[in-house]
Amino acid sequence: MQTRQFRPFGGISALTLGGGGLGQVWGATSRAQALETVAIALDNGINHLDVAPMYGRGEAESVVGEALKGKSTDGLHITTKCQIGTPAEHNVYDRLNASLTDSLKLLGMEKVDLFLMHSQLIEDDYQLFKHNQLRAKNATTLSCYFNEVIPAYERLKQEGKIDNWGIGGMGQKEALLAALNHEIQPAAVQCIVNPLNSAGGISYVSETFDPKIILQTCQNNDIPILAIRAVQAGALTSSMDREPHPSGFDAEDFKDFDRAAPFRQLANQWDESPASLAHRYALSIPKVGSVILGVKNQTELEECLQAERQGPLSTDQIATLENLFQAP
Repeated sequence: MQTRQFRPFGGISALTLGGGGLGQVWGATSRAQALETVAIALDNGINHLDVAPMYGRGEAESVVGEALKGKSTDGLHITTKCQIGTPAEHNVYDRLNASLTDSLKLLGMEKVDLFLMHSQLIEDDYQLFKHNQLRAKNATTLSCYFNEVIPAYERLKQEGKIDNWGIGGMGQKEALLAALNHEIQPAAVQCIVNPLNSAGGISYVSETFDPKIILQTCQNNDIPILAIRAVQAGALTSSMDREPHPSGFDAEDFKDFDRAAPFRQLANQWDESPASLAHRYALSIPKVGSVILGVKNQTELEECLQAERQGPLSTDQIATLENLFQAP
C-alpha cells in the first residue's frame, strides 16, 4: 500500500477504510463480515479508519472498537465525526464533547487523531435547496462555525481528546470558501472526488453545488484532502445493490447511476470494473491524501485494493473520463 503525505498524521495509506459500509449505510452486512473487512484492511497496510456515529447509529464505531480490542494501535489513525448543526442553545462544546465521549467509549480509545464536523456549512441567512426543515440539525452557519465550533475544537485539542479537527467539504459554496480561506483553516477536508463531479443525494443544501470548486480551493490552499464518494454512493459501480430509500433521500444517487452508463461502457472497453476505475480516478487526483472506501465486505475491499495496486491513471485517461460528463 502506497503511503502518502498527509500533514495531520505525517503519512497516510492511499486507501482509508470508511465506516459507511461497516455501519450498513451502503447495504446489509453482518458484524462478522465487517470485522473481517477491518482485519483485511489492516493486513494490507491501510492505516486510517474513518467512522462516525451516523454510520449505523454507532455500529461502525462499535465494529472498529471490537476489531482493535487488545491490539496495538501504533501507526494507526482514527477519525470520527459529529453532526453538530446549529444549536439554538449555543452549547456547541457540550454537544461536541458528548458526541466524542460516546465515540471514544465505543472505539475503546482515549482520543482520536481527527475529529470532523459532519454537518454542512451555510451562510447565516441561507435557506437549503431541499429539506430546509432540517436546516438547524444538518447545517452549521458560518457565525456558529467561526464563533463556537472552532473554539470548541481547539478546547478539545487542549484537553487531549483530539489531535486535529476538520470539516466535510459540503454545503453552500460561499460559506465553504469563507471557511477555507479563513486565517484558521481546518487540518483536513473531506472532498467529493468522482468523474461525475456529483454529491448525489447529499447535495440538498445547494442546487448548483460544484465539488470541484471545493477540491481546487483545498489544493490551492494546501489544505490536506480526504477523498469521499469515489463511486458516488454506488452510481459508479456495476449495479446499485440496495433499494432506494423510502423517503427518496437518495433519489439523486439512482439518477446518477443512469447518467453513468457511458462510464460503465468505457470501463468495459478498458477491461476494468467500474468501481475499480472510479477508485483509480480518485487516487490519481493531485494532492489527495487518501481515498475513503465505503466497502461493506471483503469482496468489495479486495477490488479496491487491487485498484490501488494498478496505480494511477494517465492524464489522457483522466481527461477522457471527465469529458464523458461535460455539458455539450
